[in-house]
Amino acid sequence: MDSSDSFSIAHNIDIEGKMISHKSIAILGAQESGVGAALLGKKKGKEVFVSDFGKIPDDYKNELIKNNIPFEEGGHSFDILEKHDVIIKSPGVPEKAPIVKKLREQGKYLVSEIEYGSWFYKAKIIAITGSNGKTTTTMLVHHILKEGGMKVGLAGNVGTSFCKYVLEENLDEVVVLELSSFQLDDIHQFKADIALLLNITPDHLDRYDYSLEKYADAKMHIFENQKLDDSAIYNSDDELIEKRKQVIKGQRIEIPFGGQWEDLQSNLKGKHNVFNVRCAVKIAELVGLEKEEIQEALLSFKAVKHRLETVAFVDEVEYVNDSKATNVDAVKYALGGIEKPIIWIAGGTDKGNDYKELFEEIDKIKALLCLGVDNTKLKESFEGKIKIIEEFTDTTQIVKRASELAEGGDLVLLSPACASFDLFKNYIDRGDQFEKAVFELI
Repeated sequence: MDSSDSFSIAHNIDIEGKMISHKSIAILGAQESGVGAALLGKKKGKEVFVSDFGKIPDDYKNELIKNNIPFEEGGHSFDILEKHDVIIKSPGVPEKAPIVKKLREQGKYLVSEIEYGSWFYKAKIIAITGSNGKTTTTMLVHHILKEGGMKVGLAGNVGTSFCKYVLEENLDEVVVLELSSFQLDDIHQFKADIALLLNITPDHLDRYDYSLEKYADAKMHIFENQKLDDSAIYNSDDELIEKRKQVIKGQRIEIPFGGQWEDLQSNLKGKHNVFNVRCAVKIAELVGLEKEEIQEALLSFKAVKHRLETVAFVDEVEYVNDSKATNVDAVKYALGGIEKPIIWIAGGTDKGNDYKELFEEIDKIKALLCLGVDNTKLKESFEGKIKIIEEFTDTTQIVKRASELAEGGDLVLLSPACASFDLFKNYIDRGDQFEKAVFELI
């Protein structure tokens, strides 16, 4: 990548026929994405300012200080922000935030961190999104391509932010990006050479006015700006995608969820992972890998942490960490694939969930232990349907109670169906604390 590209010289970019100046940038949000955008902007010779409504974590704050990037925390100063050419909105900043509304009302140009990184990136992009399975599929694609001898990067919603990846000026042939709907909001010219949309199921509806239609529209942004020679892969059994496929301009590649599997073997279990593997294989074929190379890589791939991960067996009870299951559909896959009686640990920050989809799995659930600050909706949904429903705000206590309720041959499943931010830093922290509590039983 050439750090002296035309964008950093001219401080202008042509978007849809309109020249946008980005000599100065302001970033809303100061965590992985926001700080990555700030560092990239600084390296490209921009005037940079970072603003966070909350307290900036020390490690990110130290990065800003070390690079002489001005910032504020504990609130947003509109009079400072409005002076900048472009506003970069971190994925954690909701559209309904007052500062976002005010900046839009003033006609300021807002872009996502993914969009900003794309202004300086010249190699090929494989972009993957979906309500469920995107982390597993992204990491699997990266693994297959790497094992196949390609120079390939990994960024986005997994690993480093896209802007930080671009900042490092890697000489990779391609980067594999996991993208959330939040990251796809506010893209303008970001384009994926290969785009994959795995599925659309209710998730993050609190960020989209509790509208599944608006959330689905946001997911479809992954196909935005593609050309006729780009590849658009999608789940043809997903009605929400099928309903919107007319917006796809790239070459359509349909993969049905219920389709037959080819003669390749994988260590990943479950019907949903069969589909994820098929999508990853299709991407590998598109970039030119041979079947033998793909097969070898599939067998050496290990499952993603915090996704249906057996932690331990204690007194003949299996403890499974599925902390990454942050929506109802992911939990449905988990419950559907388990034959043992289940002590189910769920709860957290509800994202507009409809728990009715899980009712068909209720017979195998012996108890529901709710882990969260406000479990009202979760409890009310299963009241009278599950005999034992209790609530906790402490991971050690809830695991101890699960061990008291479980008998030999049972399975204790952490599969929350909710976000983690009420009690934990993120789903990884939640999963780690669960595992620690299980090991304390031993």
